[in-house]
Amino acid sequence: MTTLTRRTALLALAAAPIAAPAVLAQTPDRITYLYPAPGNLPAFAPFALARQRGYYQAENLEITWQTGRGGVDVATQLAAGNATLGGGIGDTSIIVRAQDAPVRGVALLGGRTLTQVYVRRAANIRSLAELRGKNVGVLAFQDTTFFNLLGVLRANNMRREDVNVQAVGAAGMIQLMIAGTLDAICGVPEWAASIEAANVPLDMFNIDQVFPAMAQAIMASDQTIAQRPETIRRFVRATLRGVNDIKADPAAMARLYTQAVPEHAGREALIESIMRRYVDLVYTTTTPEALGRFDEARMARVQAFYVENGIIQRAVPIRDTFTNDFIGARS
Repeated sequence: MTTLTRRTALLALAAAPIAAPAVLAQTPDRITYLYPAPGNLPAFAPFALARQRGYYQAENLEITWQTGRGGVDVATQLAAGNATLGGGIGDTSIIVRAQDAPVRGVALLGGRTLTQVYVRRAANIRSLAELRGKNVGVLAFQDTTFFNLLGVLRANNMRREDVNVQAVGAAGMIQLMIAGTLDAICGVPEWAASIEAANVPLDMFNIDQVFPAMAQAIMASDQTIAQRPETIRRFVRATLRGVNDIKADPAAMARLYTQAVPEHAGREALIESIMRRYVDLVYTTTTPEALGRFDEARMARVQAFYVENGIIQRAVPIRDTFTNDFIGARS
């Protein structure tokens, strides 16, 4: 070995201890995210796009994606420490907090509501009040689609018994509307798009004009919020970039989404239609800066309804059900 070669080797060895901390600093922040339903559903497109576009990687996050059995189950798992973050609806934390599960919403994916009332045009239902006596589908009787329907009925001086409410599952919501067995559903944009794709004309009624329902939410336990605030902040930031991408260009994002989720390959036109519905019906906010934020008064109105109708047994301090600390400036 020449003198120059030995000197180069010694310099490399001397530099190694200094370089090691820089490598360690790049170790990914590992988390588990729990979907409330299968992650290949278009409702979760912002997450798929954030993965596809490298937003989570840019935030130094390494994520294990798992699926729970609805938002309440996800919140229960978060409270038990079985996942870092998870999904539900904006009001899920109200339900579980009343059951002593220390979970709260950390980001709201839109300023409007995930669910709407869709009616078959052939049923000739011209107002929500004309749901009386009709067959109306919901996902399940412990699901937000049912709770939101109760709010709609109450706002129109009706009770559950005034309509024939049927819990039919996701596939049933689509199939039974196409068959004409159901007159209406309280459902999400992709179900309506699939029904209309089968040449069944629909009319839609906005729930949030009569009941303060909400969009999807990202949730975390109080313990995770206290111990890993920057992890949450980075995950929320990356996910909201996915929402904003859809808002900016639904057509381009539909093409990218079908690449990220191969189950939807060849369905770009349908996915674009679904994304445009989400932009108009769910993601819209009063200002761009409001995306992700919870409204305290709206949360309080939902809780009051749930207590009055026996959906939860007691009210909790409403500020314990959400935080806006991870959206822009702290509040």
